[in-house]
Amino acid sequence: MTRTPLNIAAFTGGQTVPSARFRVRQYIDPLKSHGLMVQEFPSRAGQYPPPSLWKRPPWLLATILERVPHILKSRKFDLILFQRELVSTLLTLEPYFAGPRLLDVDDAIWLHKRGGFAARLARLSDGVICGNSFLQSYFDDLGCRTWLLPTAVDSDRFSPKADERTGPPVIGWSGSGGNLIQLERLEPALAMVFLKNKSARLRVICNRPPHFQNLDADRVDYVRWSPENEVSALQDLSLGLMPIEDNDWSRGKCSYKMLTYMACGLPVVVSPIGMNAELLAMDEIGFGAATQGDWAEQITALLTNPDLGQKMGERGRRLVVAHFSLAHLSSRMADIFRSVAS
Repeated sequence: MTRTPLNIAAFTGGQTVPSARFRVRQYIDPLKSHGLMVQEFPSRAGQYPPPSLWKRPPWLLATILERVPHILKSRKFDLILFQRELVSTLLTLEPYFAGPRLLDVDDAIWLHKRGGFAARLARLSDGVICGNSFLQSYFDDLGCRTWLLPTAVDSDRFSPKADERTGPPVIGWSGSGGNLIQLERLEPALAMVFLKNKSARLRVICNRPPHFQNLDADRVDYVRWSPENEVSALQDLSLGLMPIEDNDWSRGKCSYKMLTYMACGLPVVVSPIGMNAELLAMDEIGFGAATQGDWAEQITALLTNPDLGQKMGERGRRLVVAHFSLAHLSSRMADIFRSVAS
């Protein structure tokens, strides 16, 4: 049966914003097969204010002015998707957009200093798409209509290396510079691992290099992240790390880093918090670690038992393909869009 085509306008924070890339842009082509035409309107001024205080008023004006014409354009679409708020921590022009509206959330945005905007924006929308169960619980409590939609991994791109890896074992971490502190706090554990495993190395894939106090610099490889190398830099790893703090902001995280490791067939050692813990409970895909001793012990266990790591990596890969792949979740997103647009 032919389904009625729907036109959807997606308003995102900009071309370089990860959530726009992974929760909107990568869905555009797969959704076409479901009869959904998504047009993205990324912010040119940027969703987040510049560091300099004197630049913020003109930035705010530019951000709002660029969205004014979009209010009129919104009348031509069957559905409006706000990928978070139009302007960071503020409710601005969202009430003036026409048609059914959906809010997509992949962070605990209500924890910001002016976090009350999150509830107001959610109540203005016809529903909220939530990246994990912690986020969904918050918006459920507000009385909003919600859907759980994890951040999808393109498992055709993020896949295991075709040939068997060789060389010394490599511990890996991938992420943005703002989160490097989480890895740097593991320095005592990593030092213990290096002491027990003389050939082990650490690879840091990031937009800036790490700053360790005493860790042997000769055993730390920095790879500057780019869209071109984000997959190949992971495929050579022996295991992936995802340390996070034990707080509500971390519980709002959608474990995308962990999922990409798993998609590449890697075992993981992660902080068992929020969605990380939920993934660990789904299958034997890696280990949770809380203390420095835990981290050292679990990393060492995988380095000294490659067969165990391979089996965990294979299970993680299967889990991603079955439940978190772009192919799987694009169908769910299509169902959500149609249920609201109708």
